[in-house]
Amino acid sequence: MQVNQNLSNFSDVSVQTAFVIYALALFFAAFYYGKIHTVIDGRRARDAAKADEKSKVLVGAGTETVASSASGADQEVISLEELAAREAKANKIGGMTQSLIWLGVVLHVVAIVLRGLATGRFPFGNLYEYVLMVSAGVIVISSIALQRKEWRTLWPWILTPTLALMFYGSTKLYAESAPVVPALQSYWLPIHVTVVSLGASIGIISGIASLLSMLRRWQSKGTEHGIFGKLAKPLPSANKLDQLAYRLAVITLPTLGLGIVLGAIWAESAWGRFWGWDPKETVSFATWILYAAYLHARATPSMRKIAPWINIAAMAVMVFNLFFINMVVSGLHSYAGLN
Repeated sequence: MQVNQNLSNFSDVSVQTAFVIYALALFFAAFYYGKIHTVIDGRRARDAAKADEKSKVLVGAGTETVASSASGADQEVISLEELAAREAKANKIGGMTQSLIWLGVVLHVVAIVLRGLATGRFPFGNLYEYVLMVSAGVIVISSIALQRKEWRTLWPWILTPTLALMFYGSTKLYAESAPVVPALQSYWLPIHVTVVSLGASIGIISGIASLLSMLRRWQSKGTEHGIFGKLAKPLPSANKLDQLAYRLAVITLPTLGLGIVLGAIWAESAWGRFWGWDPKETVSFATWILYAAYLHARATPSMRKIAPWINIAAMAVMVFNLFFINMVVSGLHSYAGLN
């Protein structure tokens, strides 16, 4: 089928526009992050002042109770009205961030659809198109999973790597719209790649949540210090982040497993064997094993402390599979459009 170059060009413009909107959303997300920081400082200053007043009353009453408010002694105590105004302004900025993200998602999805229409096939034929799918999946799934206000502080941590992925995909991995190679001309292509890209998207978010839970556990609430403490202060608690990572990993494991099984069925149809320890197959299976190990460690009290590290390792291996195996290692899955 002849490629419709106009639709292909419109797809490229949609990707670029989505990138700009995501970048603008990142700016607002970072601004929101800072506003929440000041709200937290205001709350803690007020709590410390109340504790100080209570201790004075108790001491004045002749009790032996001693209370310390040193943590809030150097913070400005603001009125409830000012604190409410700060929080309302922060929530407004957070809402604007989410609106921009949804606008970017619409353009992102339009770019994928136009790419498919331009070539008359599902847009999964090369690594550039796969990166478009995975990055869109990360943003859509994050928008669904992070709807509560307390999760909005995760957006800078999600948008930054997503933008980096989109930038690299649109510059170094970009491939002109063209028909796929004969080996990919199969109805298994959209089925297998859709499931795998969905699993990868969920796994990336889960890995980021585990990484942030480790940061939050190191910089626990009320004891933050240094630069990393300032970065961690607006984040939810370590337990909430760990729970988010776990819930997402519970979905990632069977999704990636299904993708591997579907790939094996396609391999039998295309190459006459279900499994051949091709580099892509091997690393994909290793990734699945790591997610299984994470869930096992998460459910085992004696291994629970190392569980987040296993989840982070699983994400790292998946990213390694996405780039190094596709771009450097030669194998039966070398369809990145770069070989």
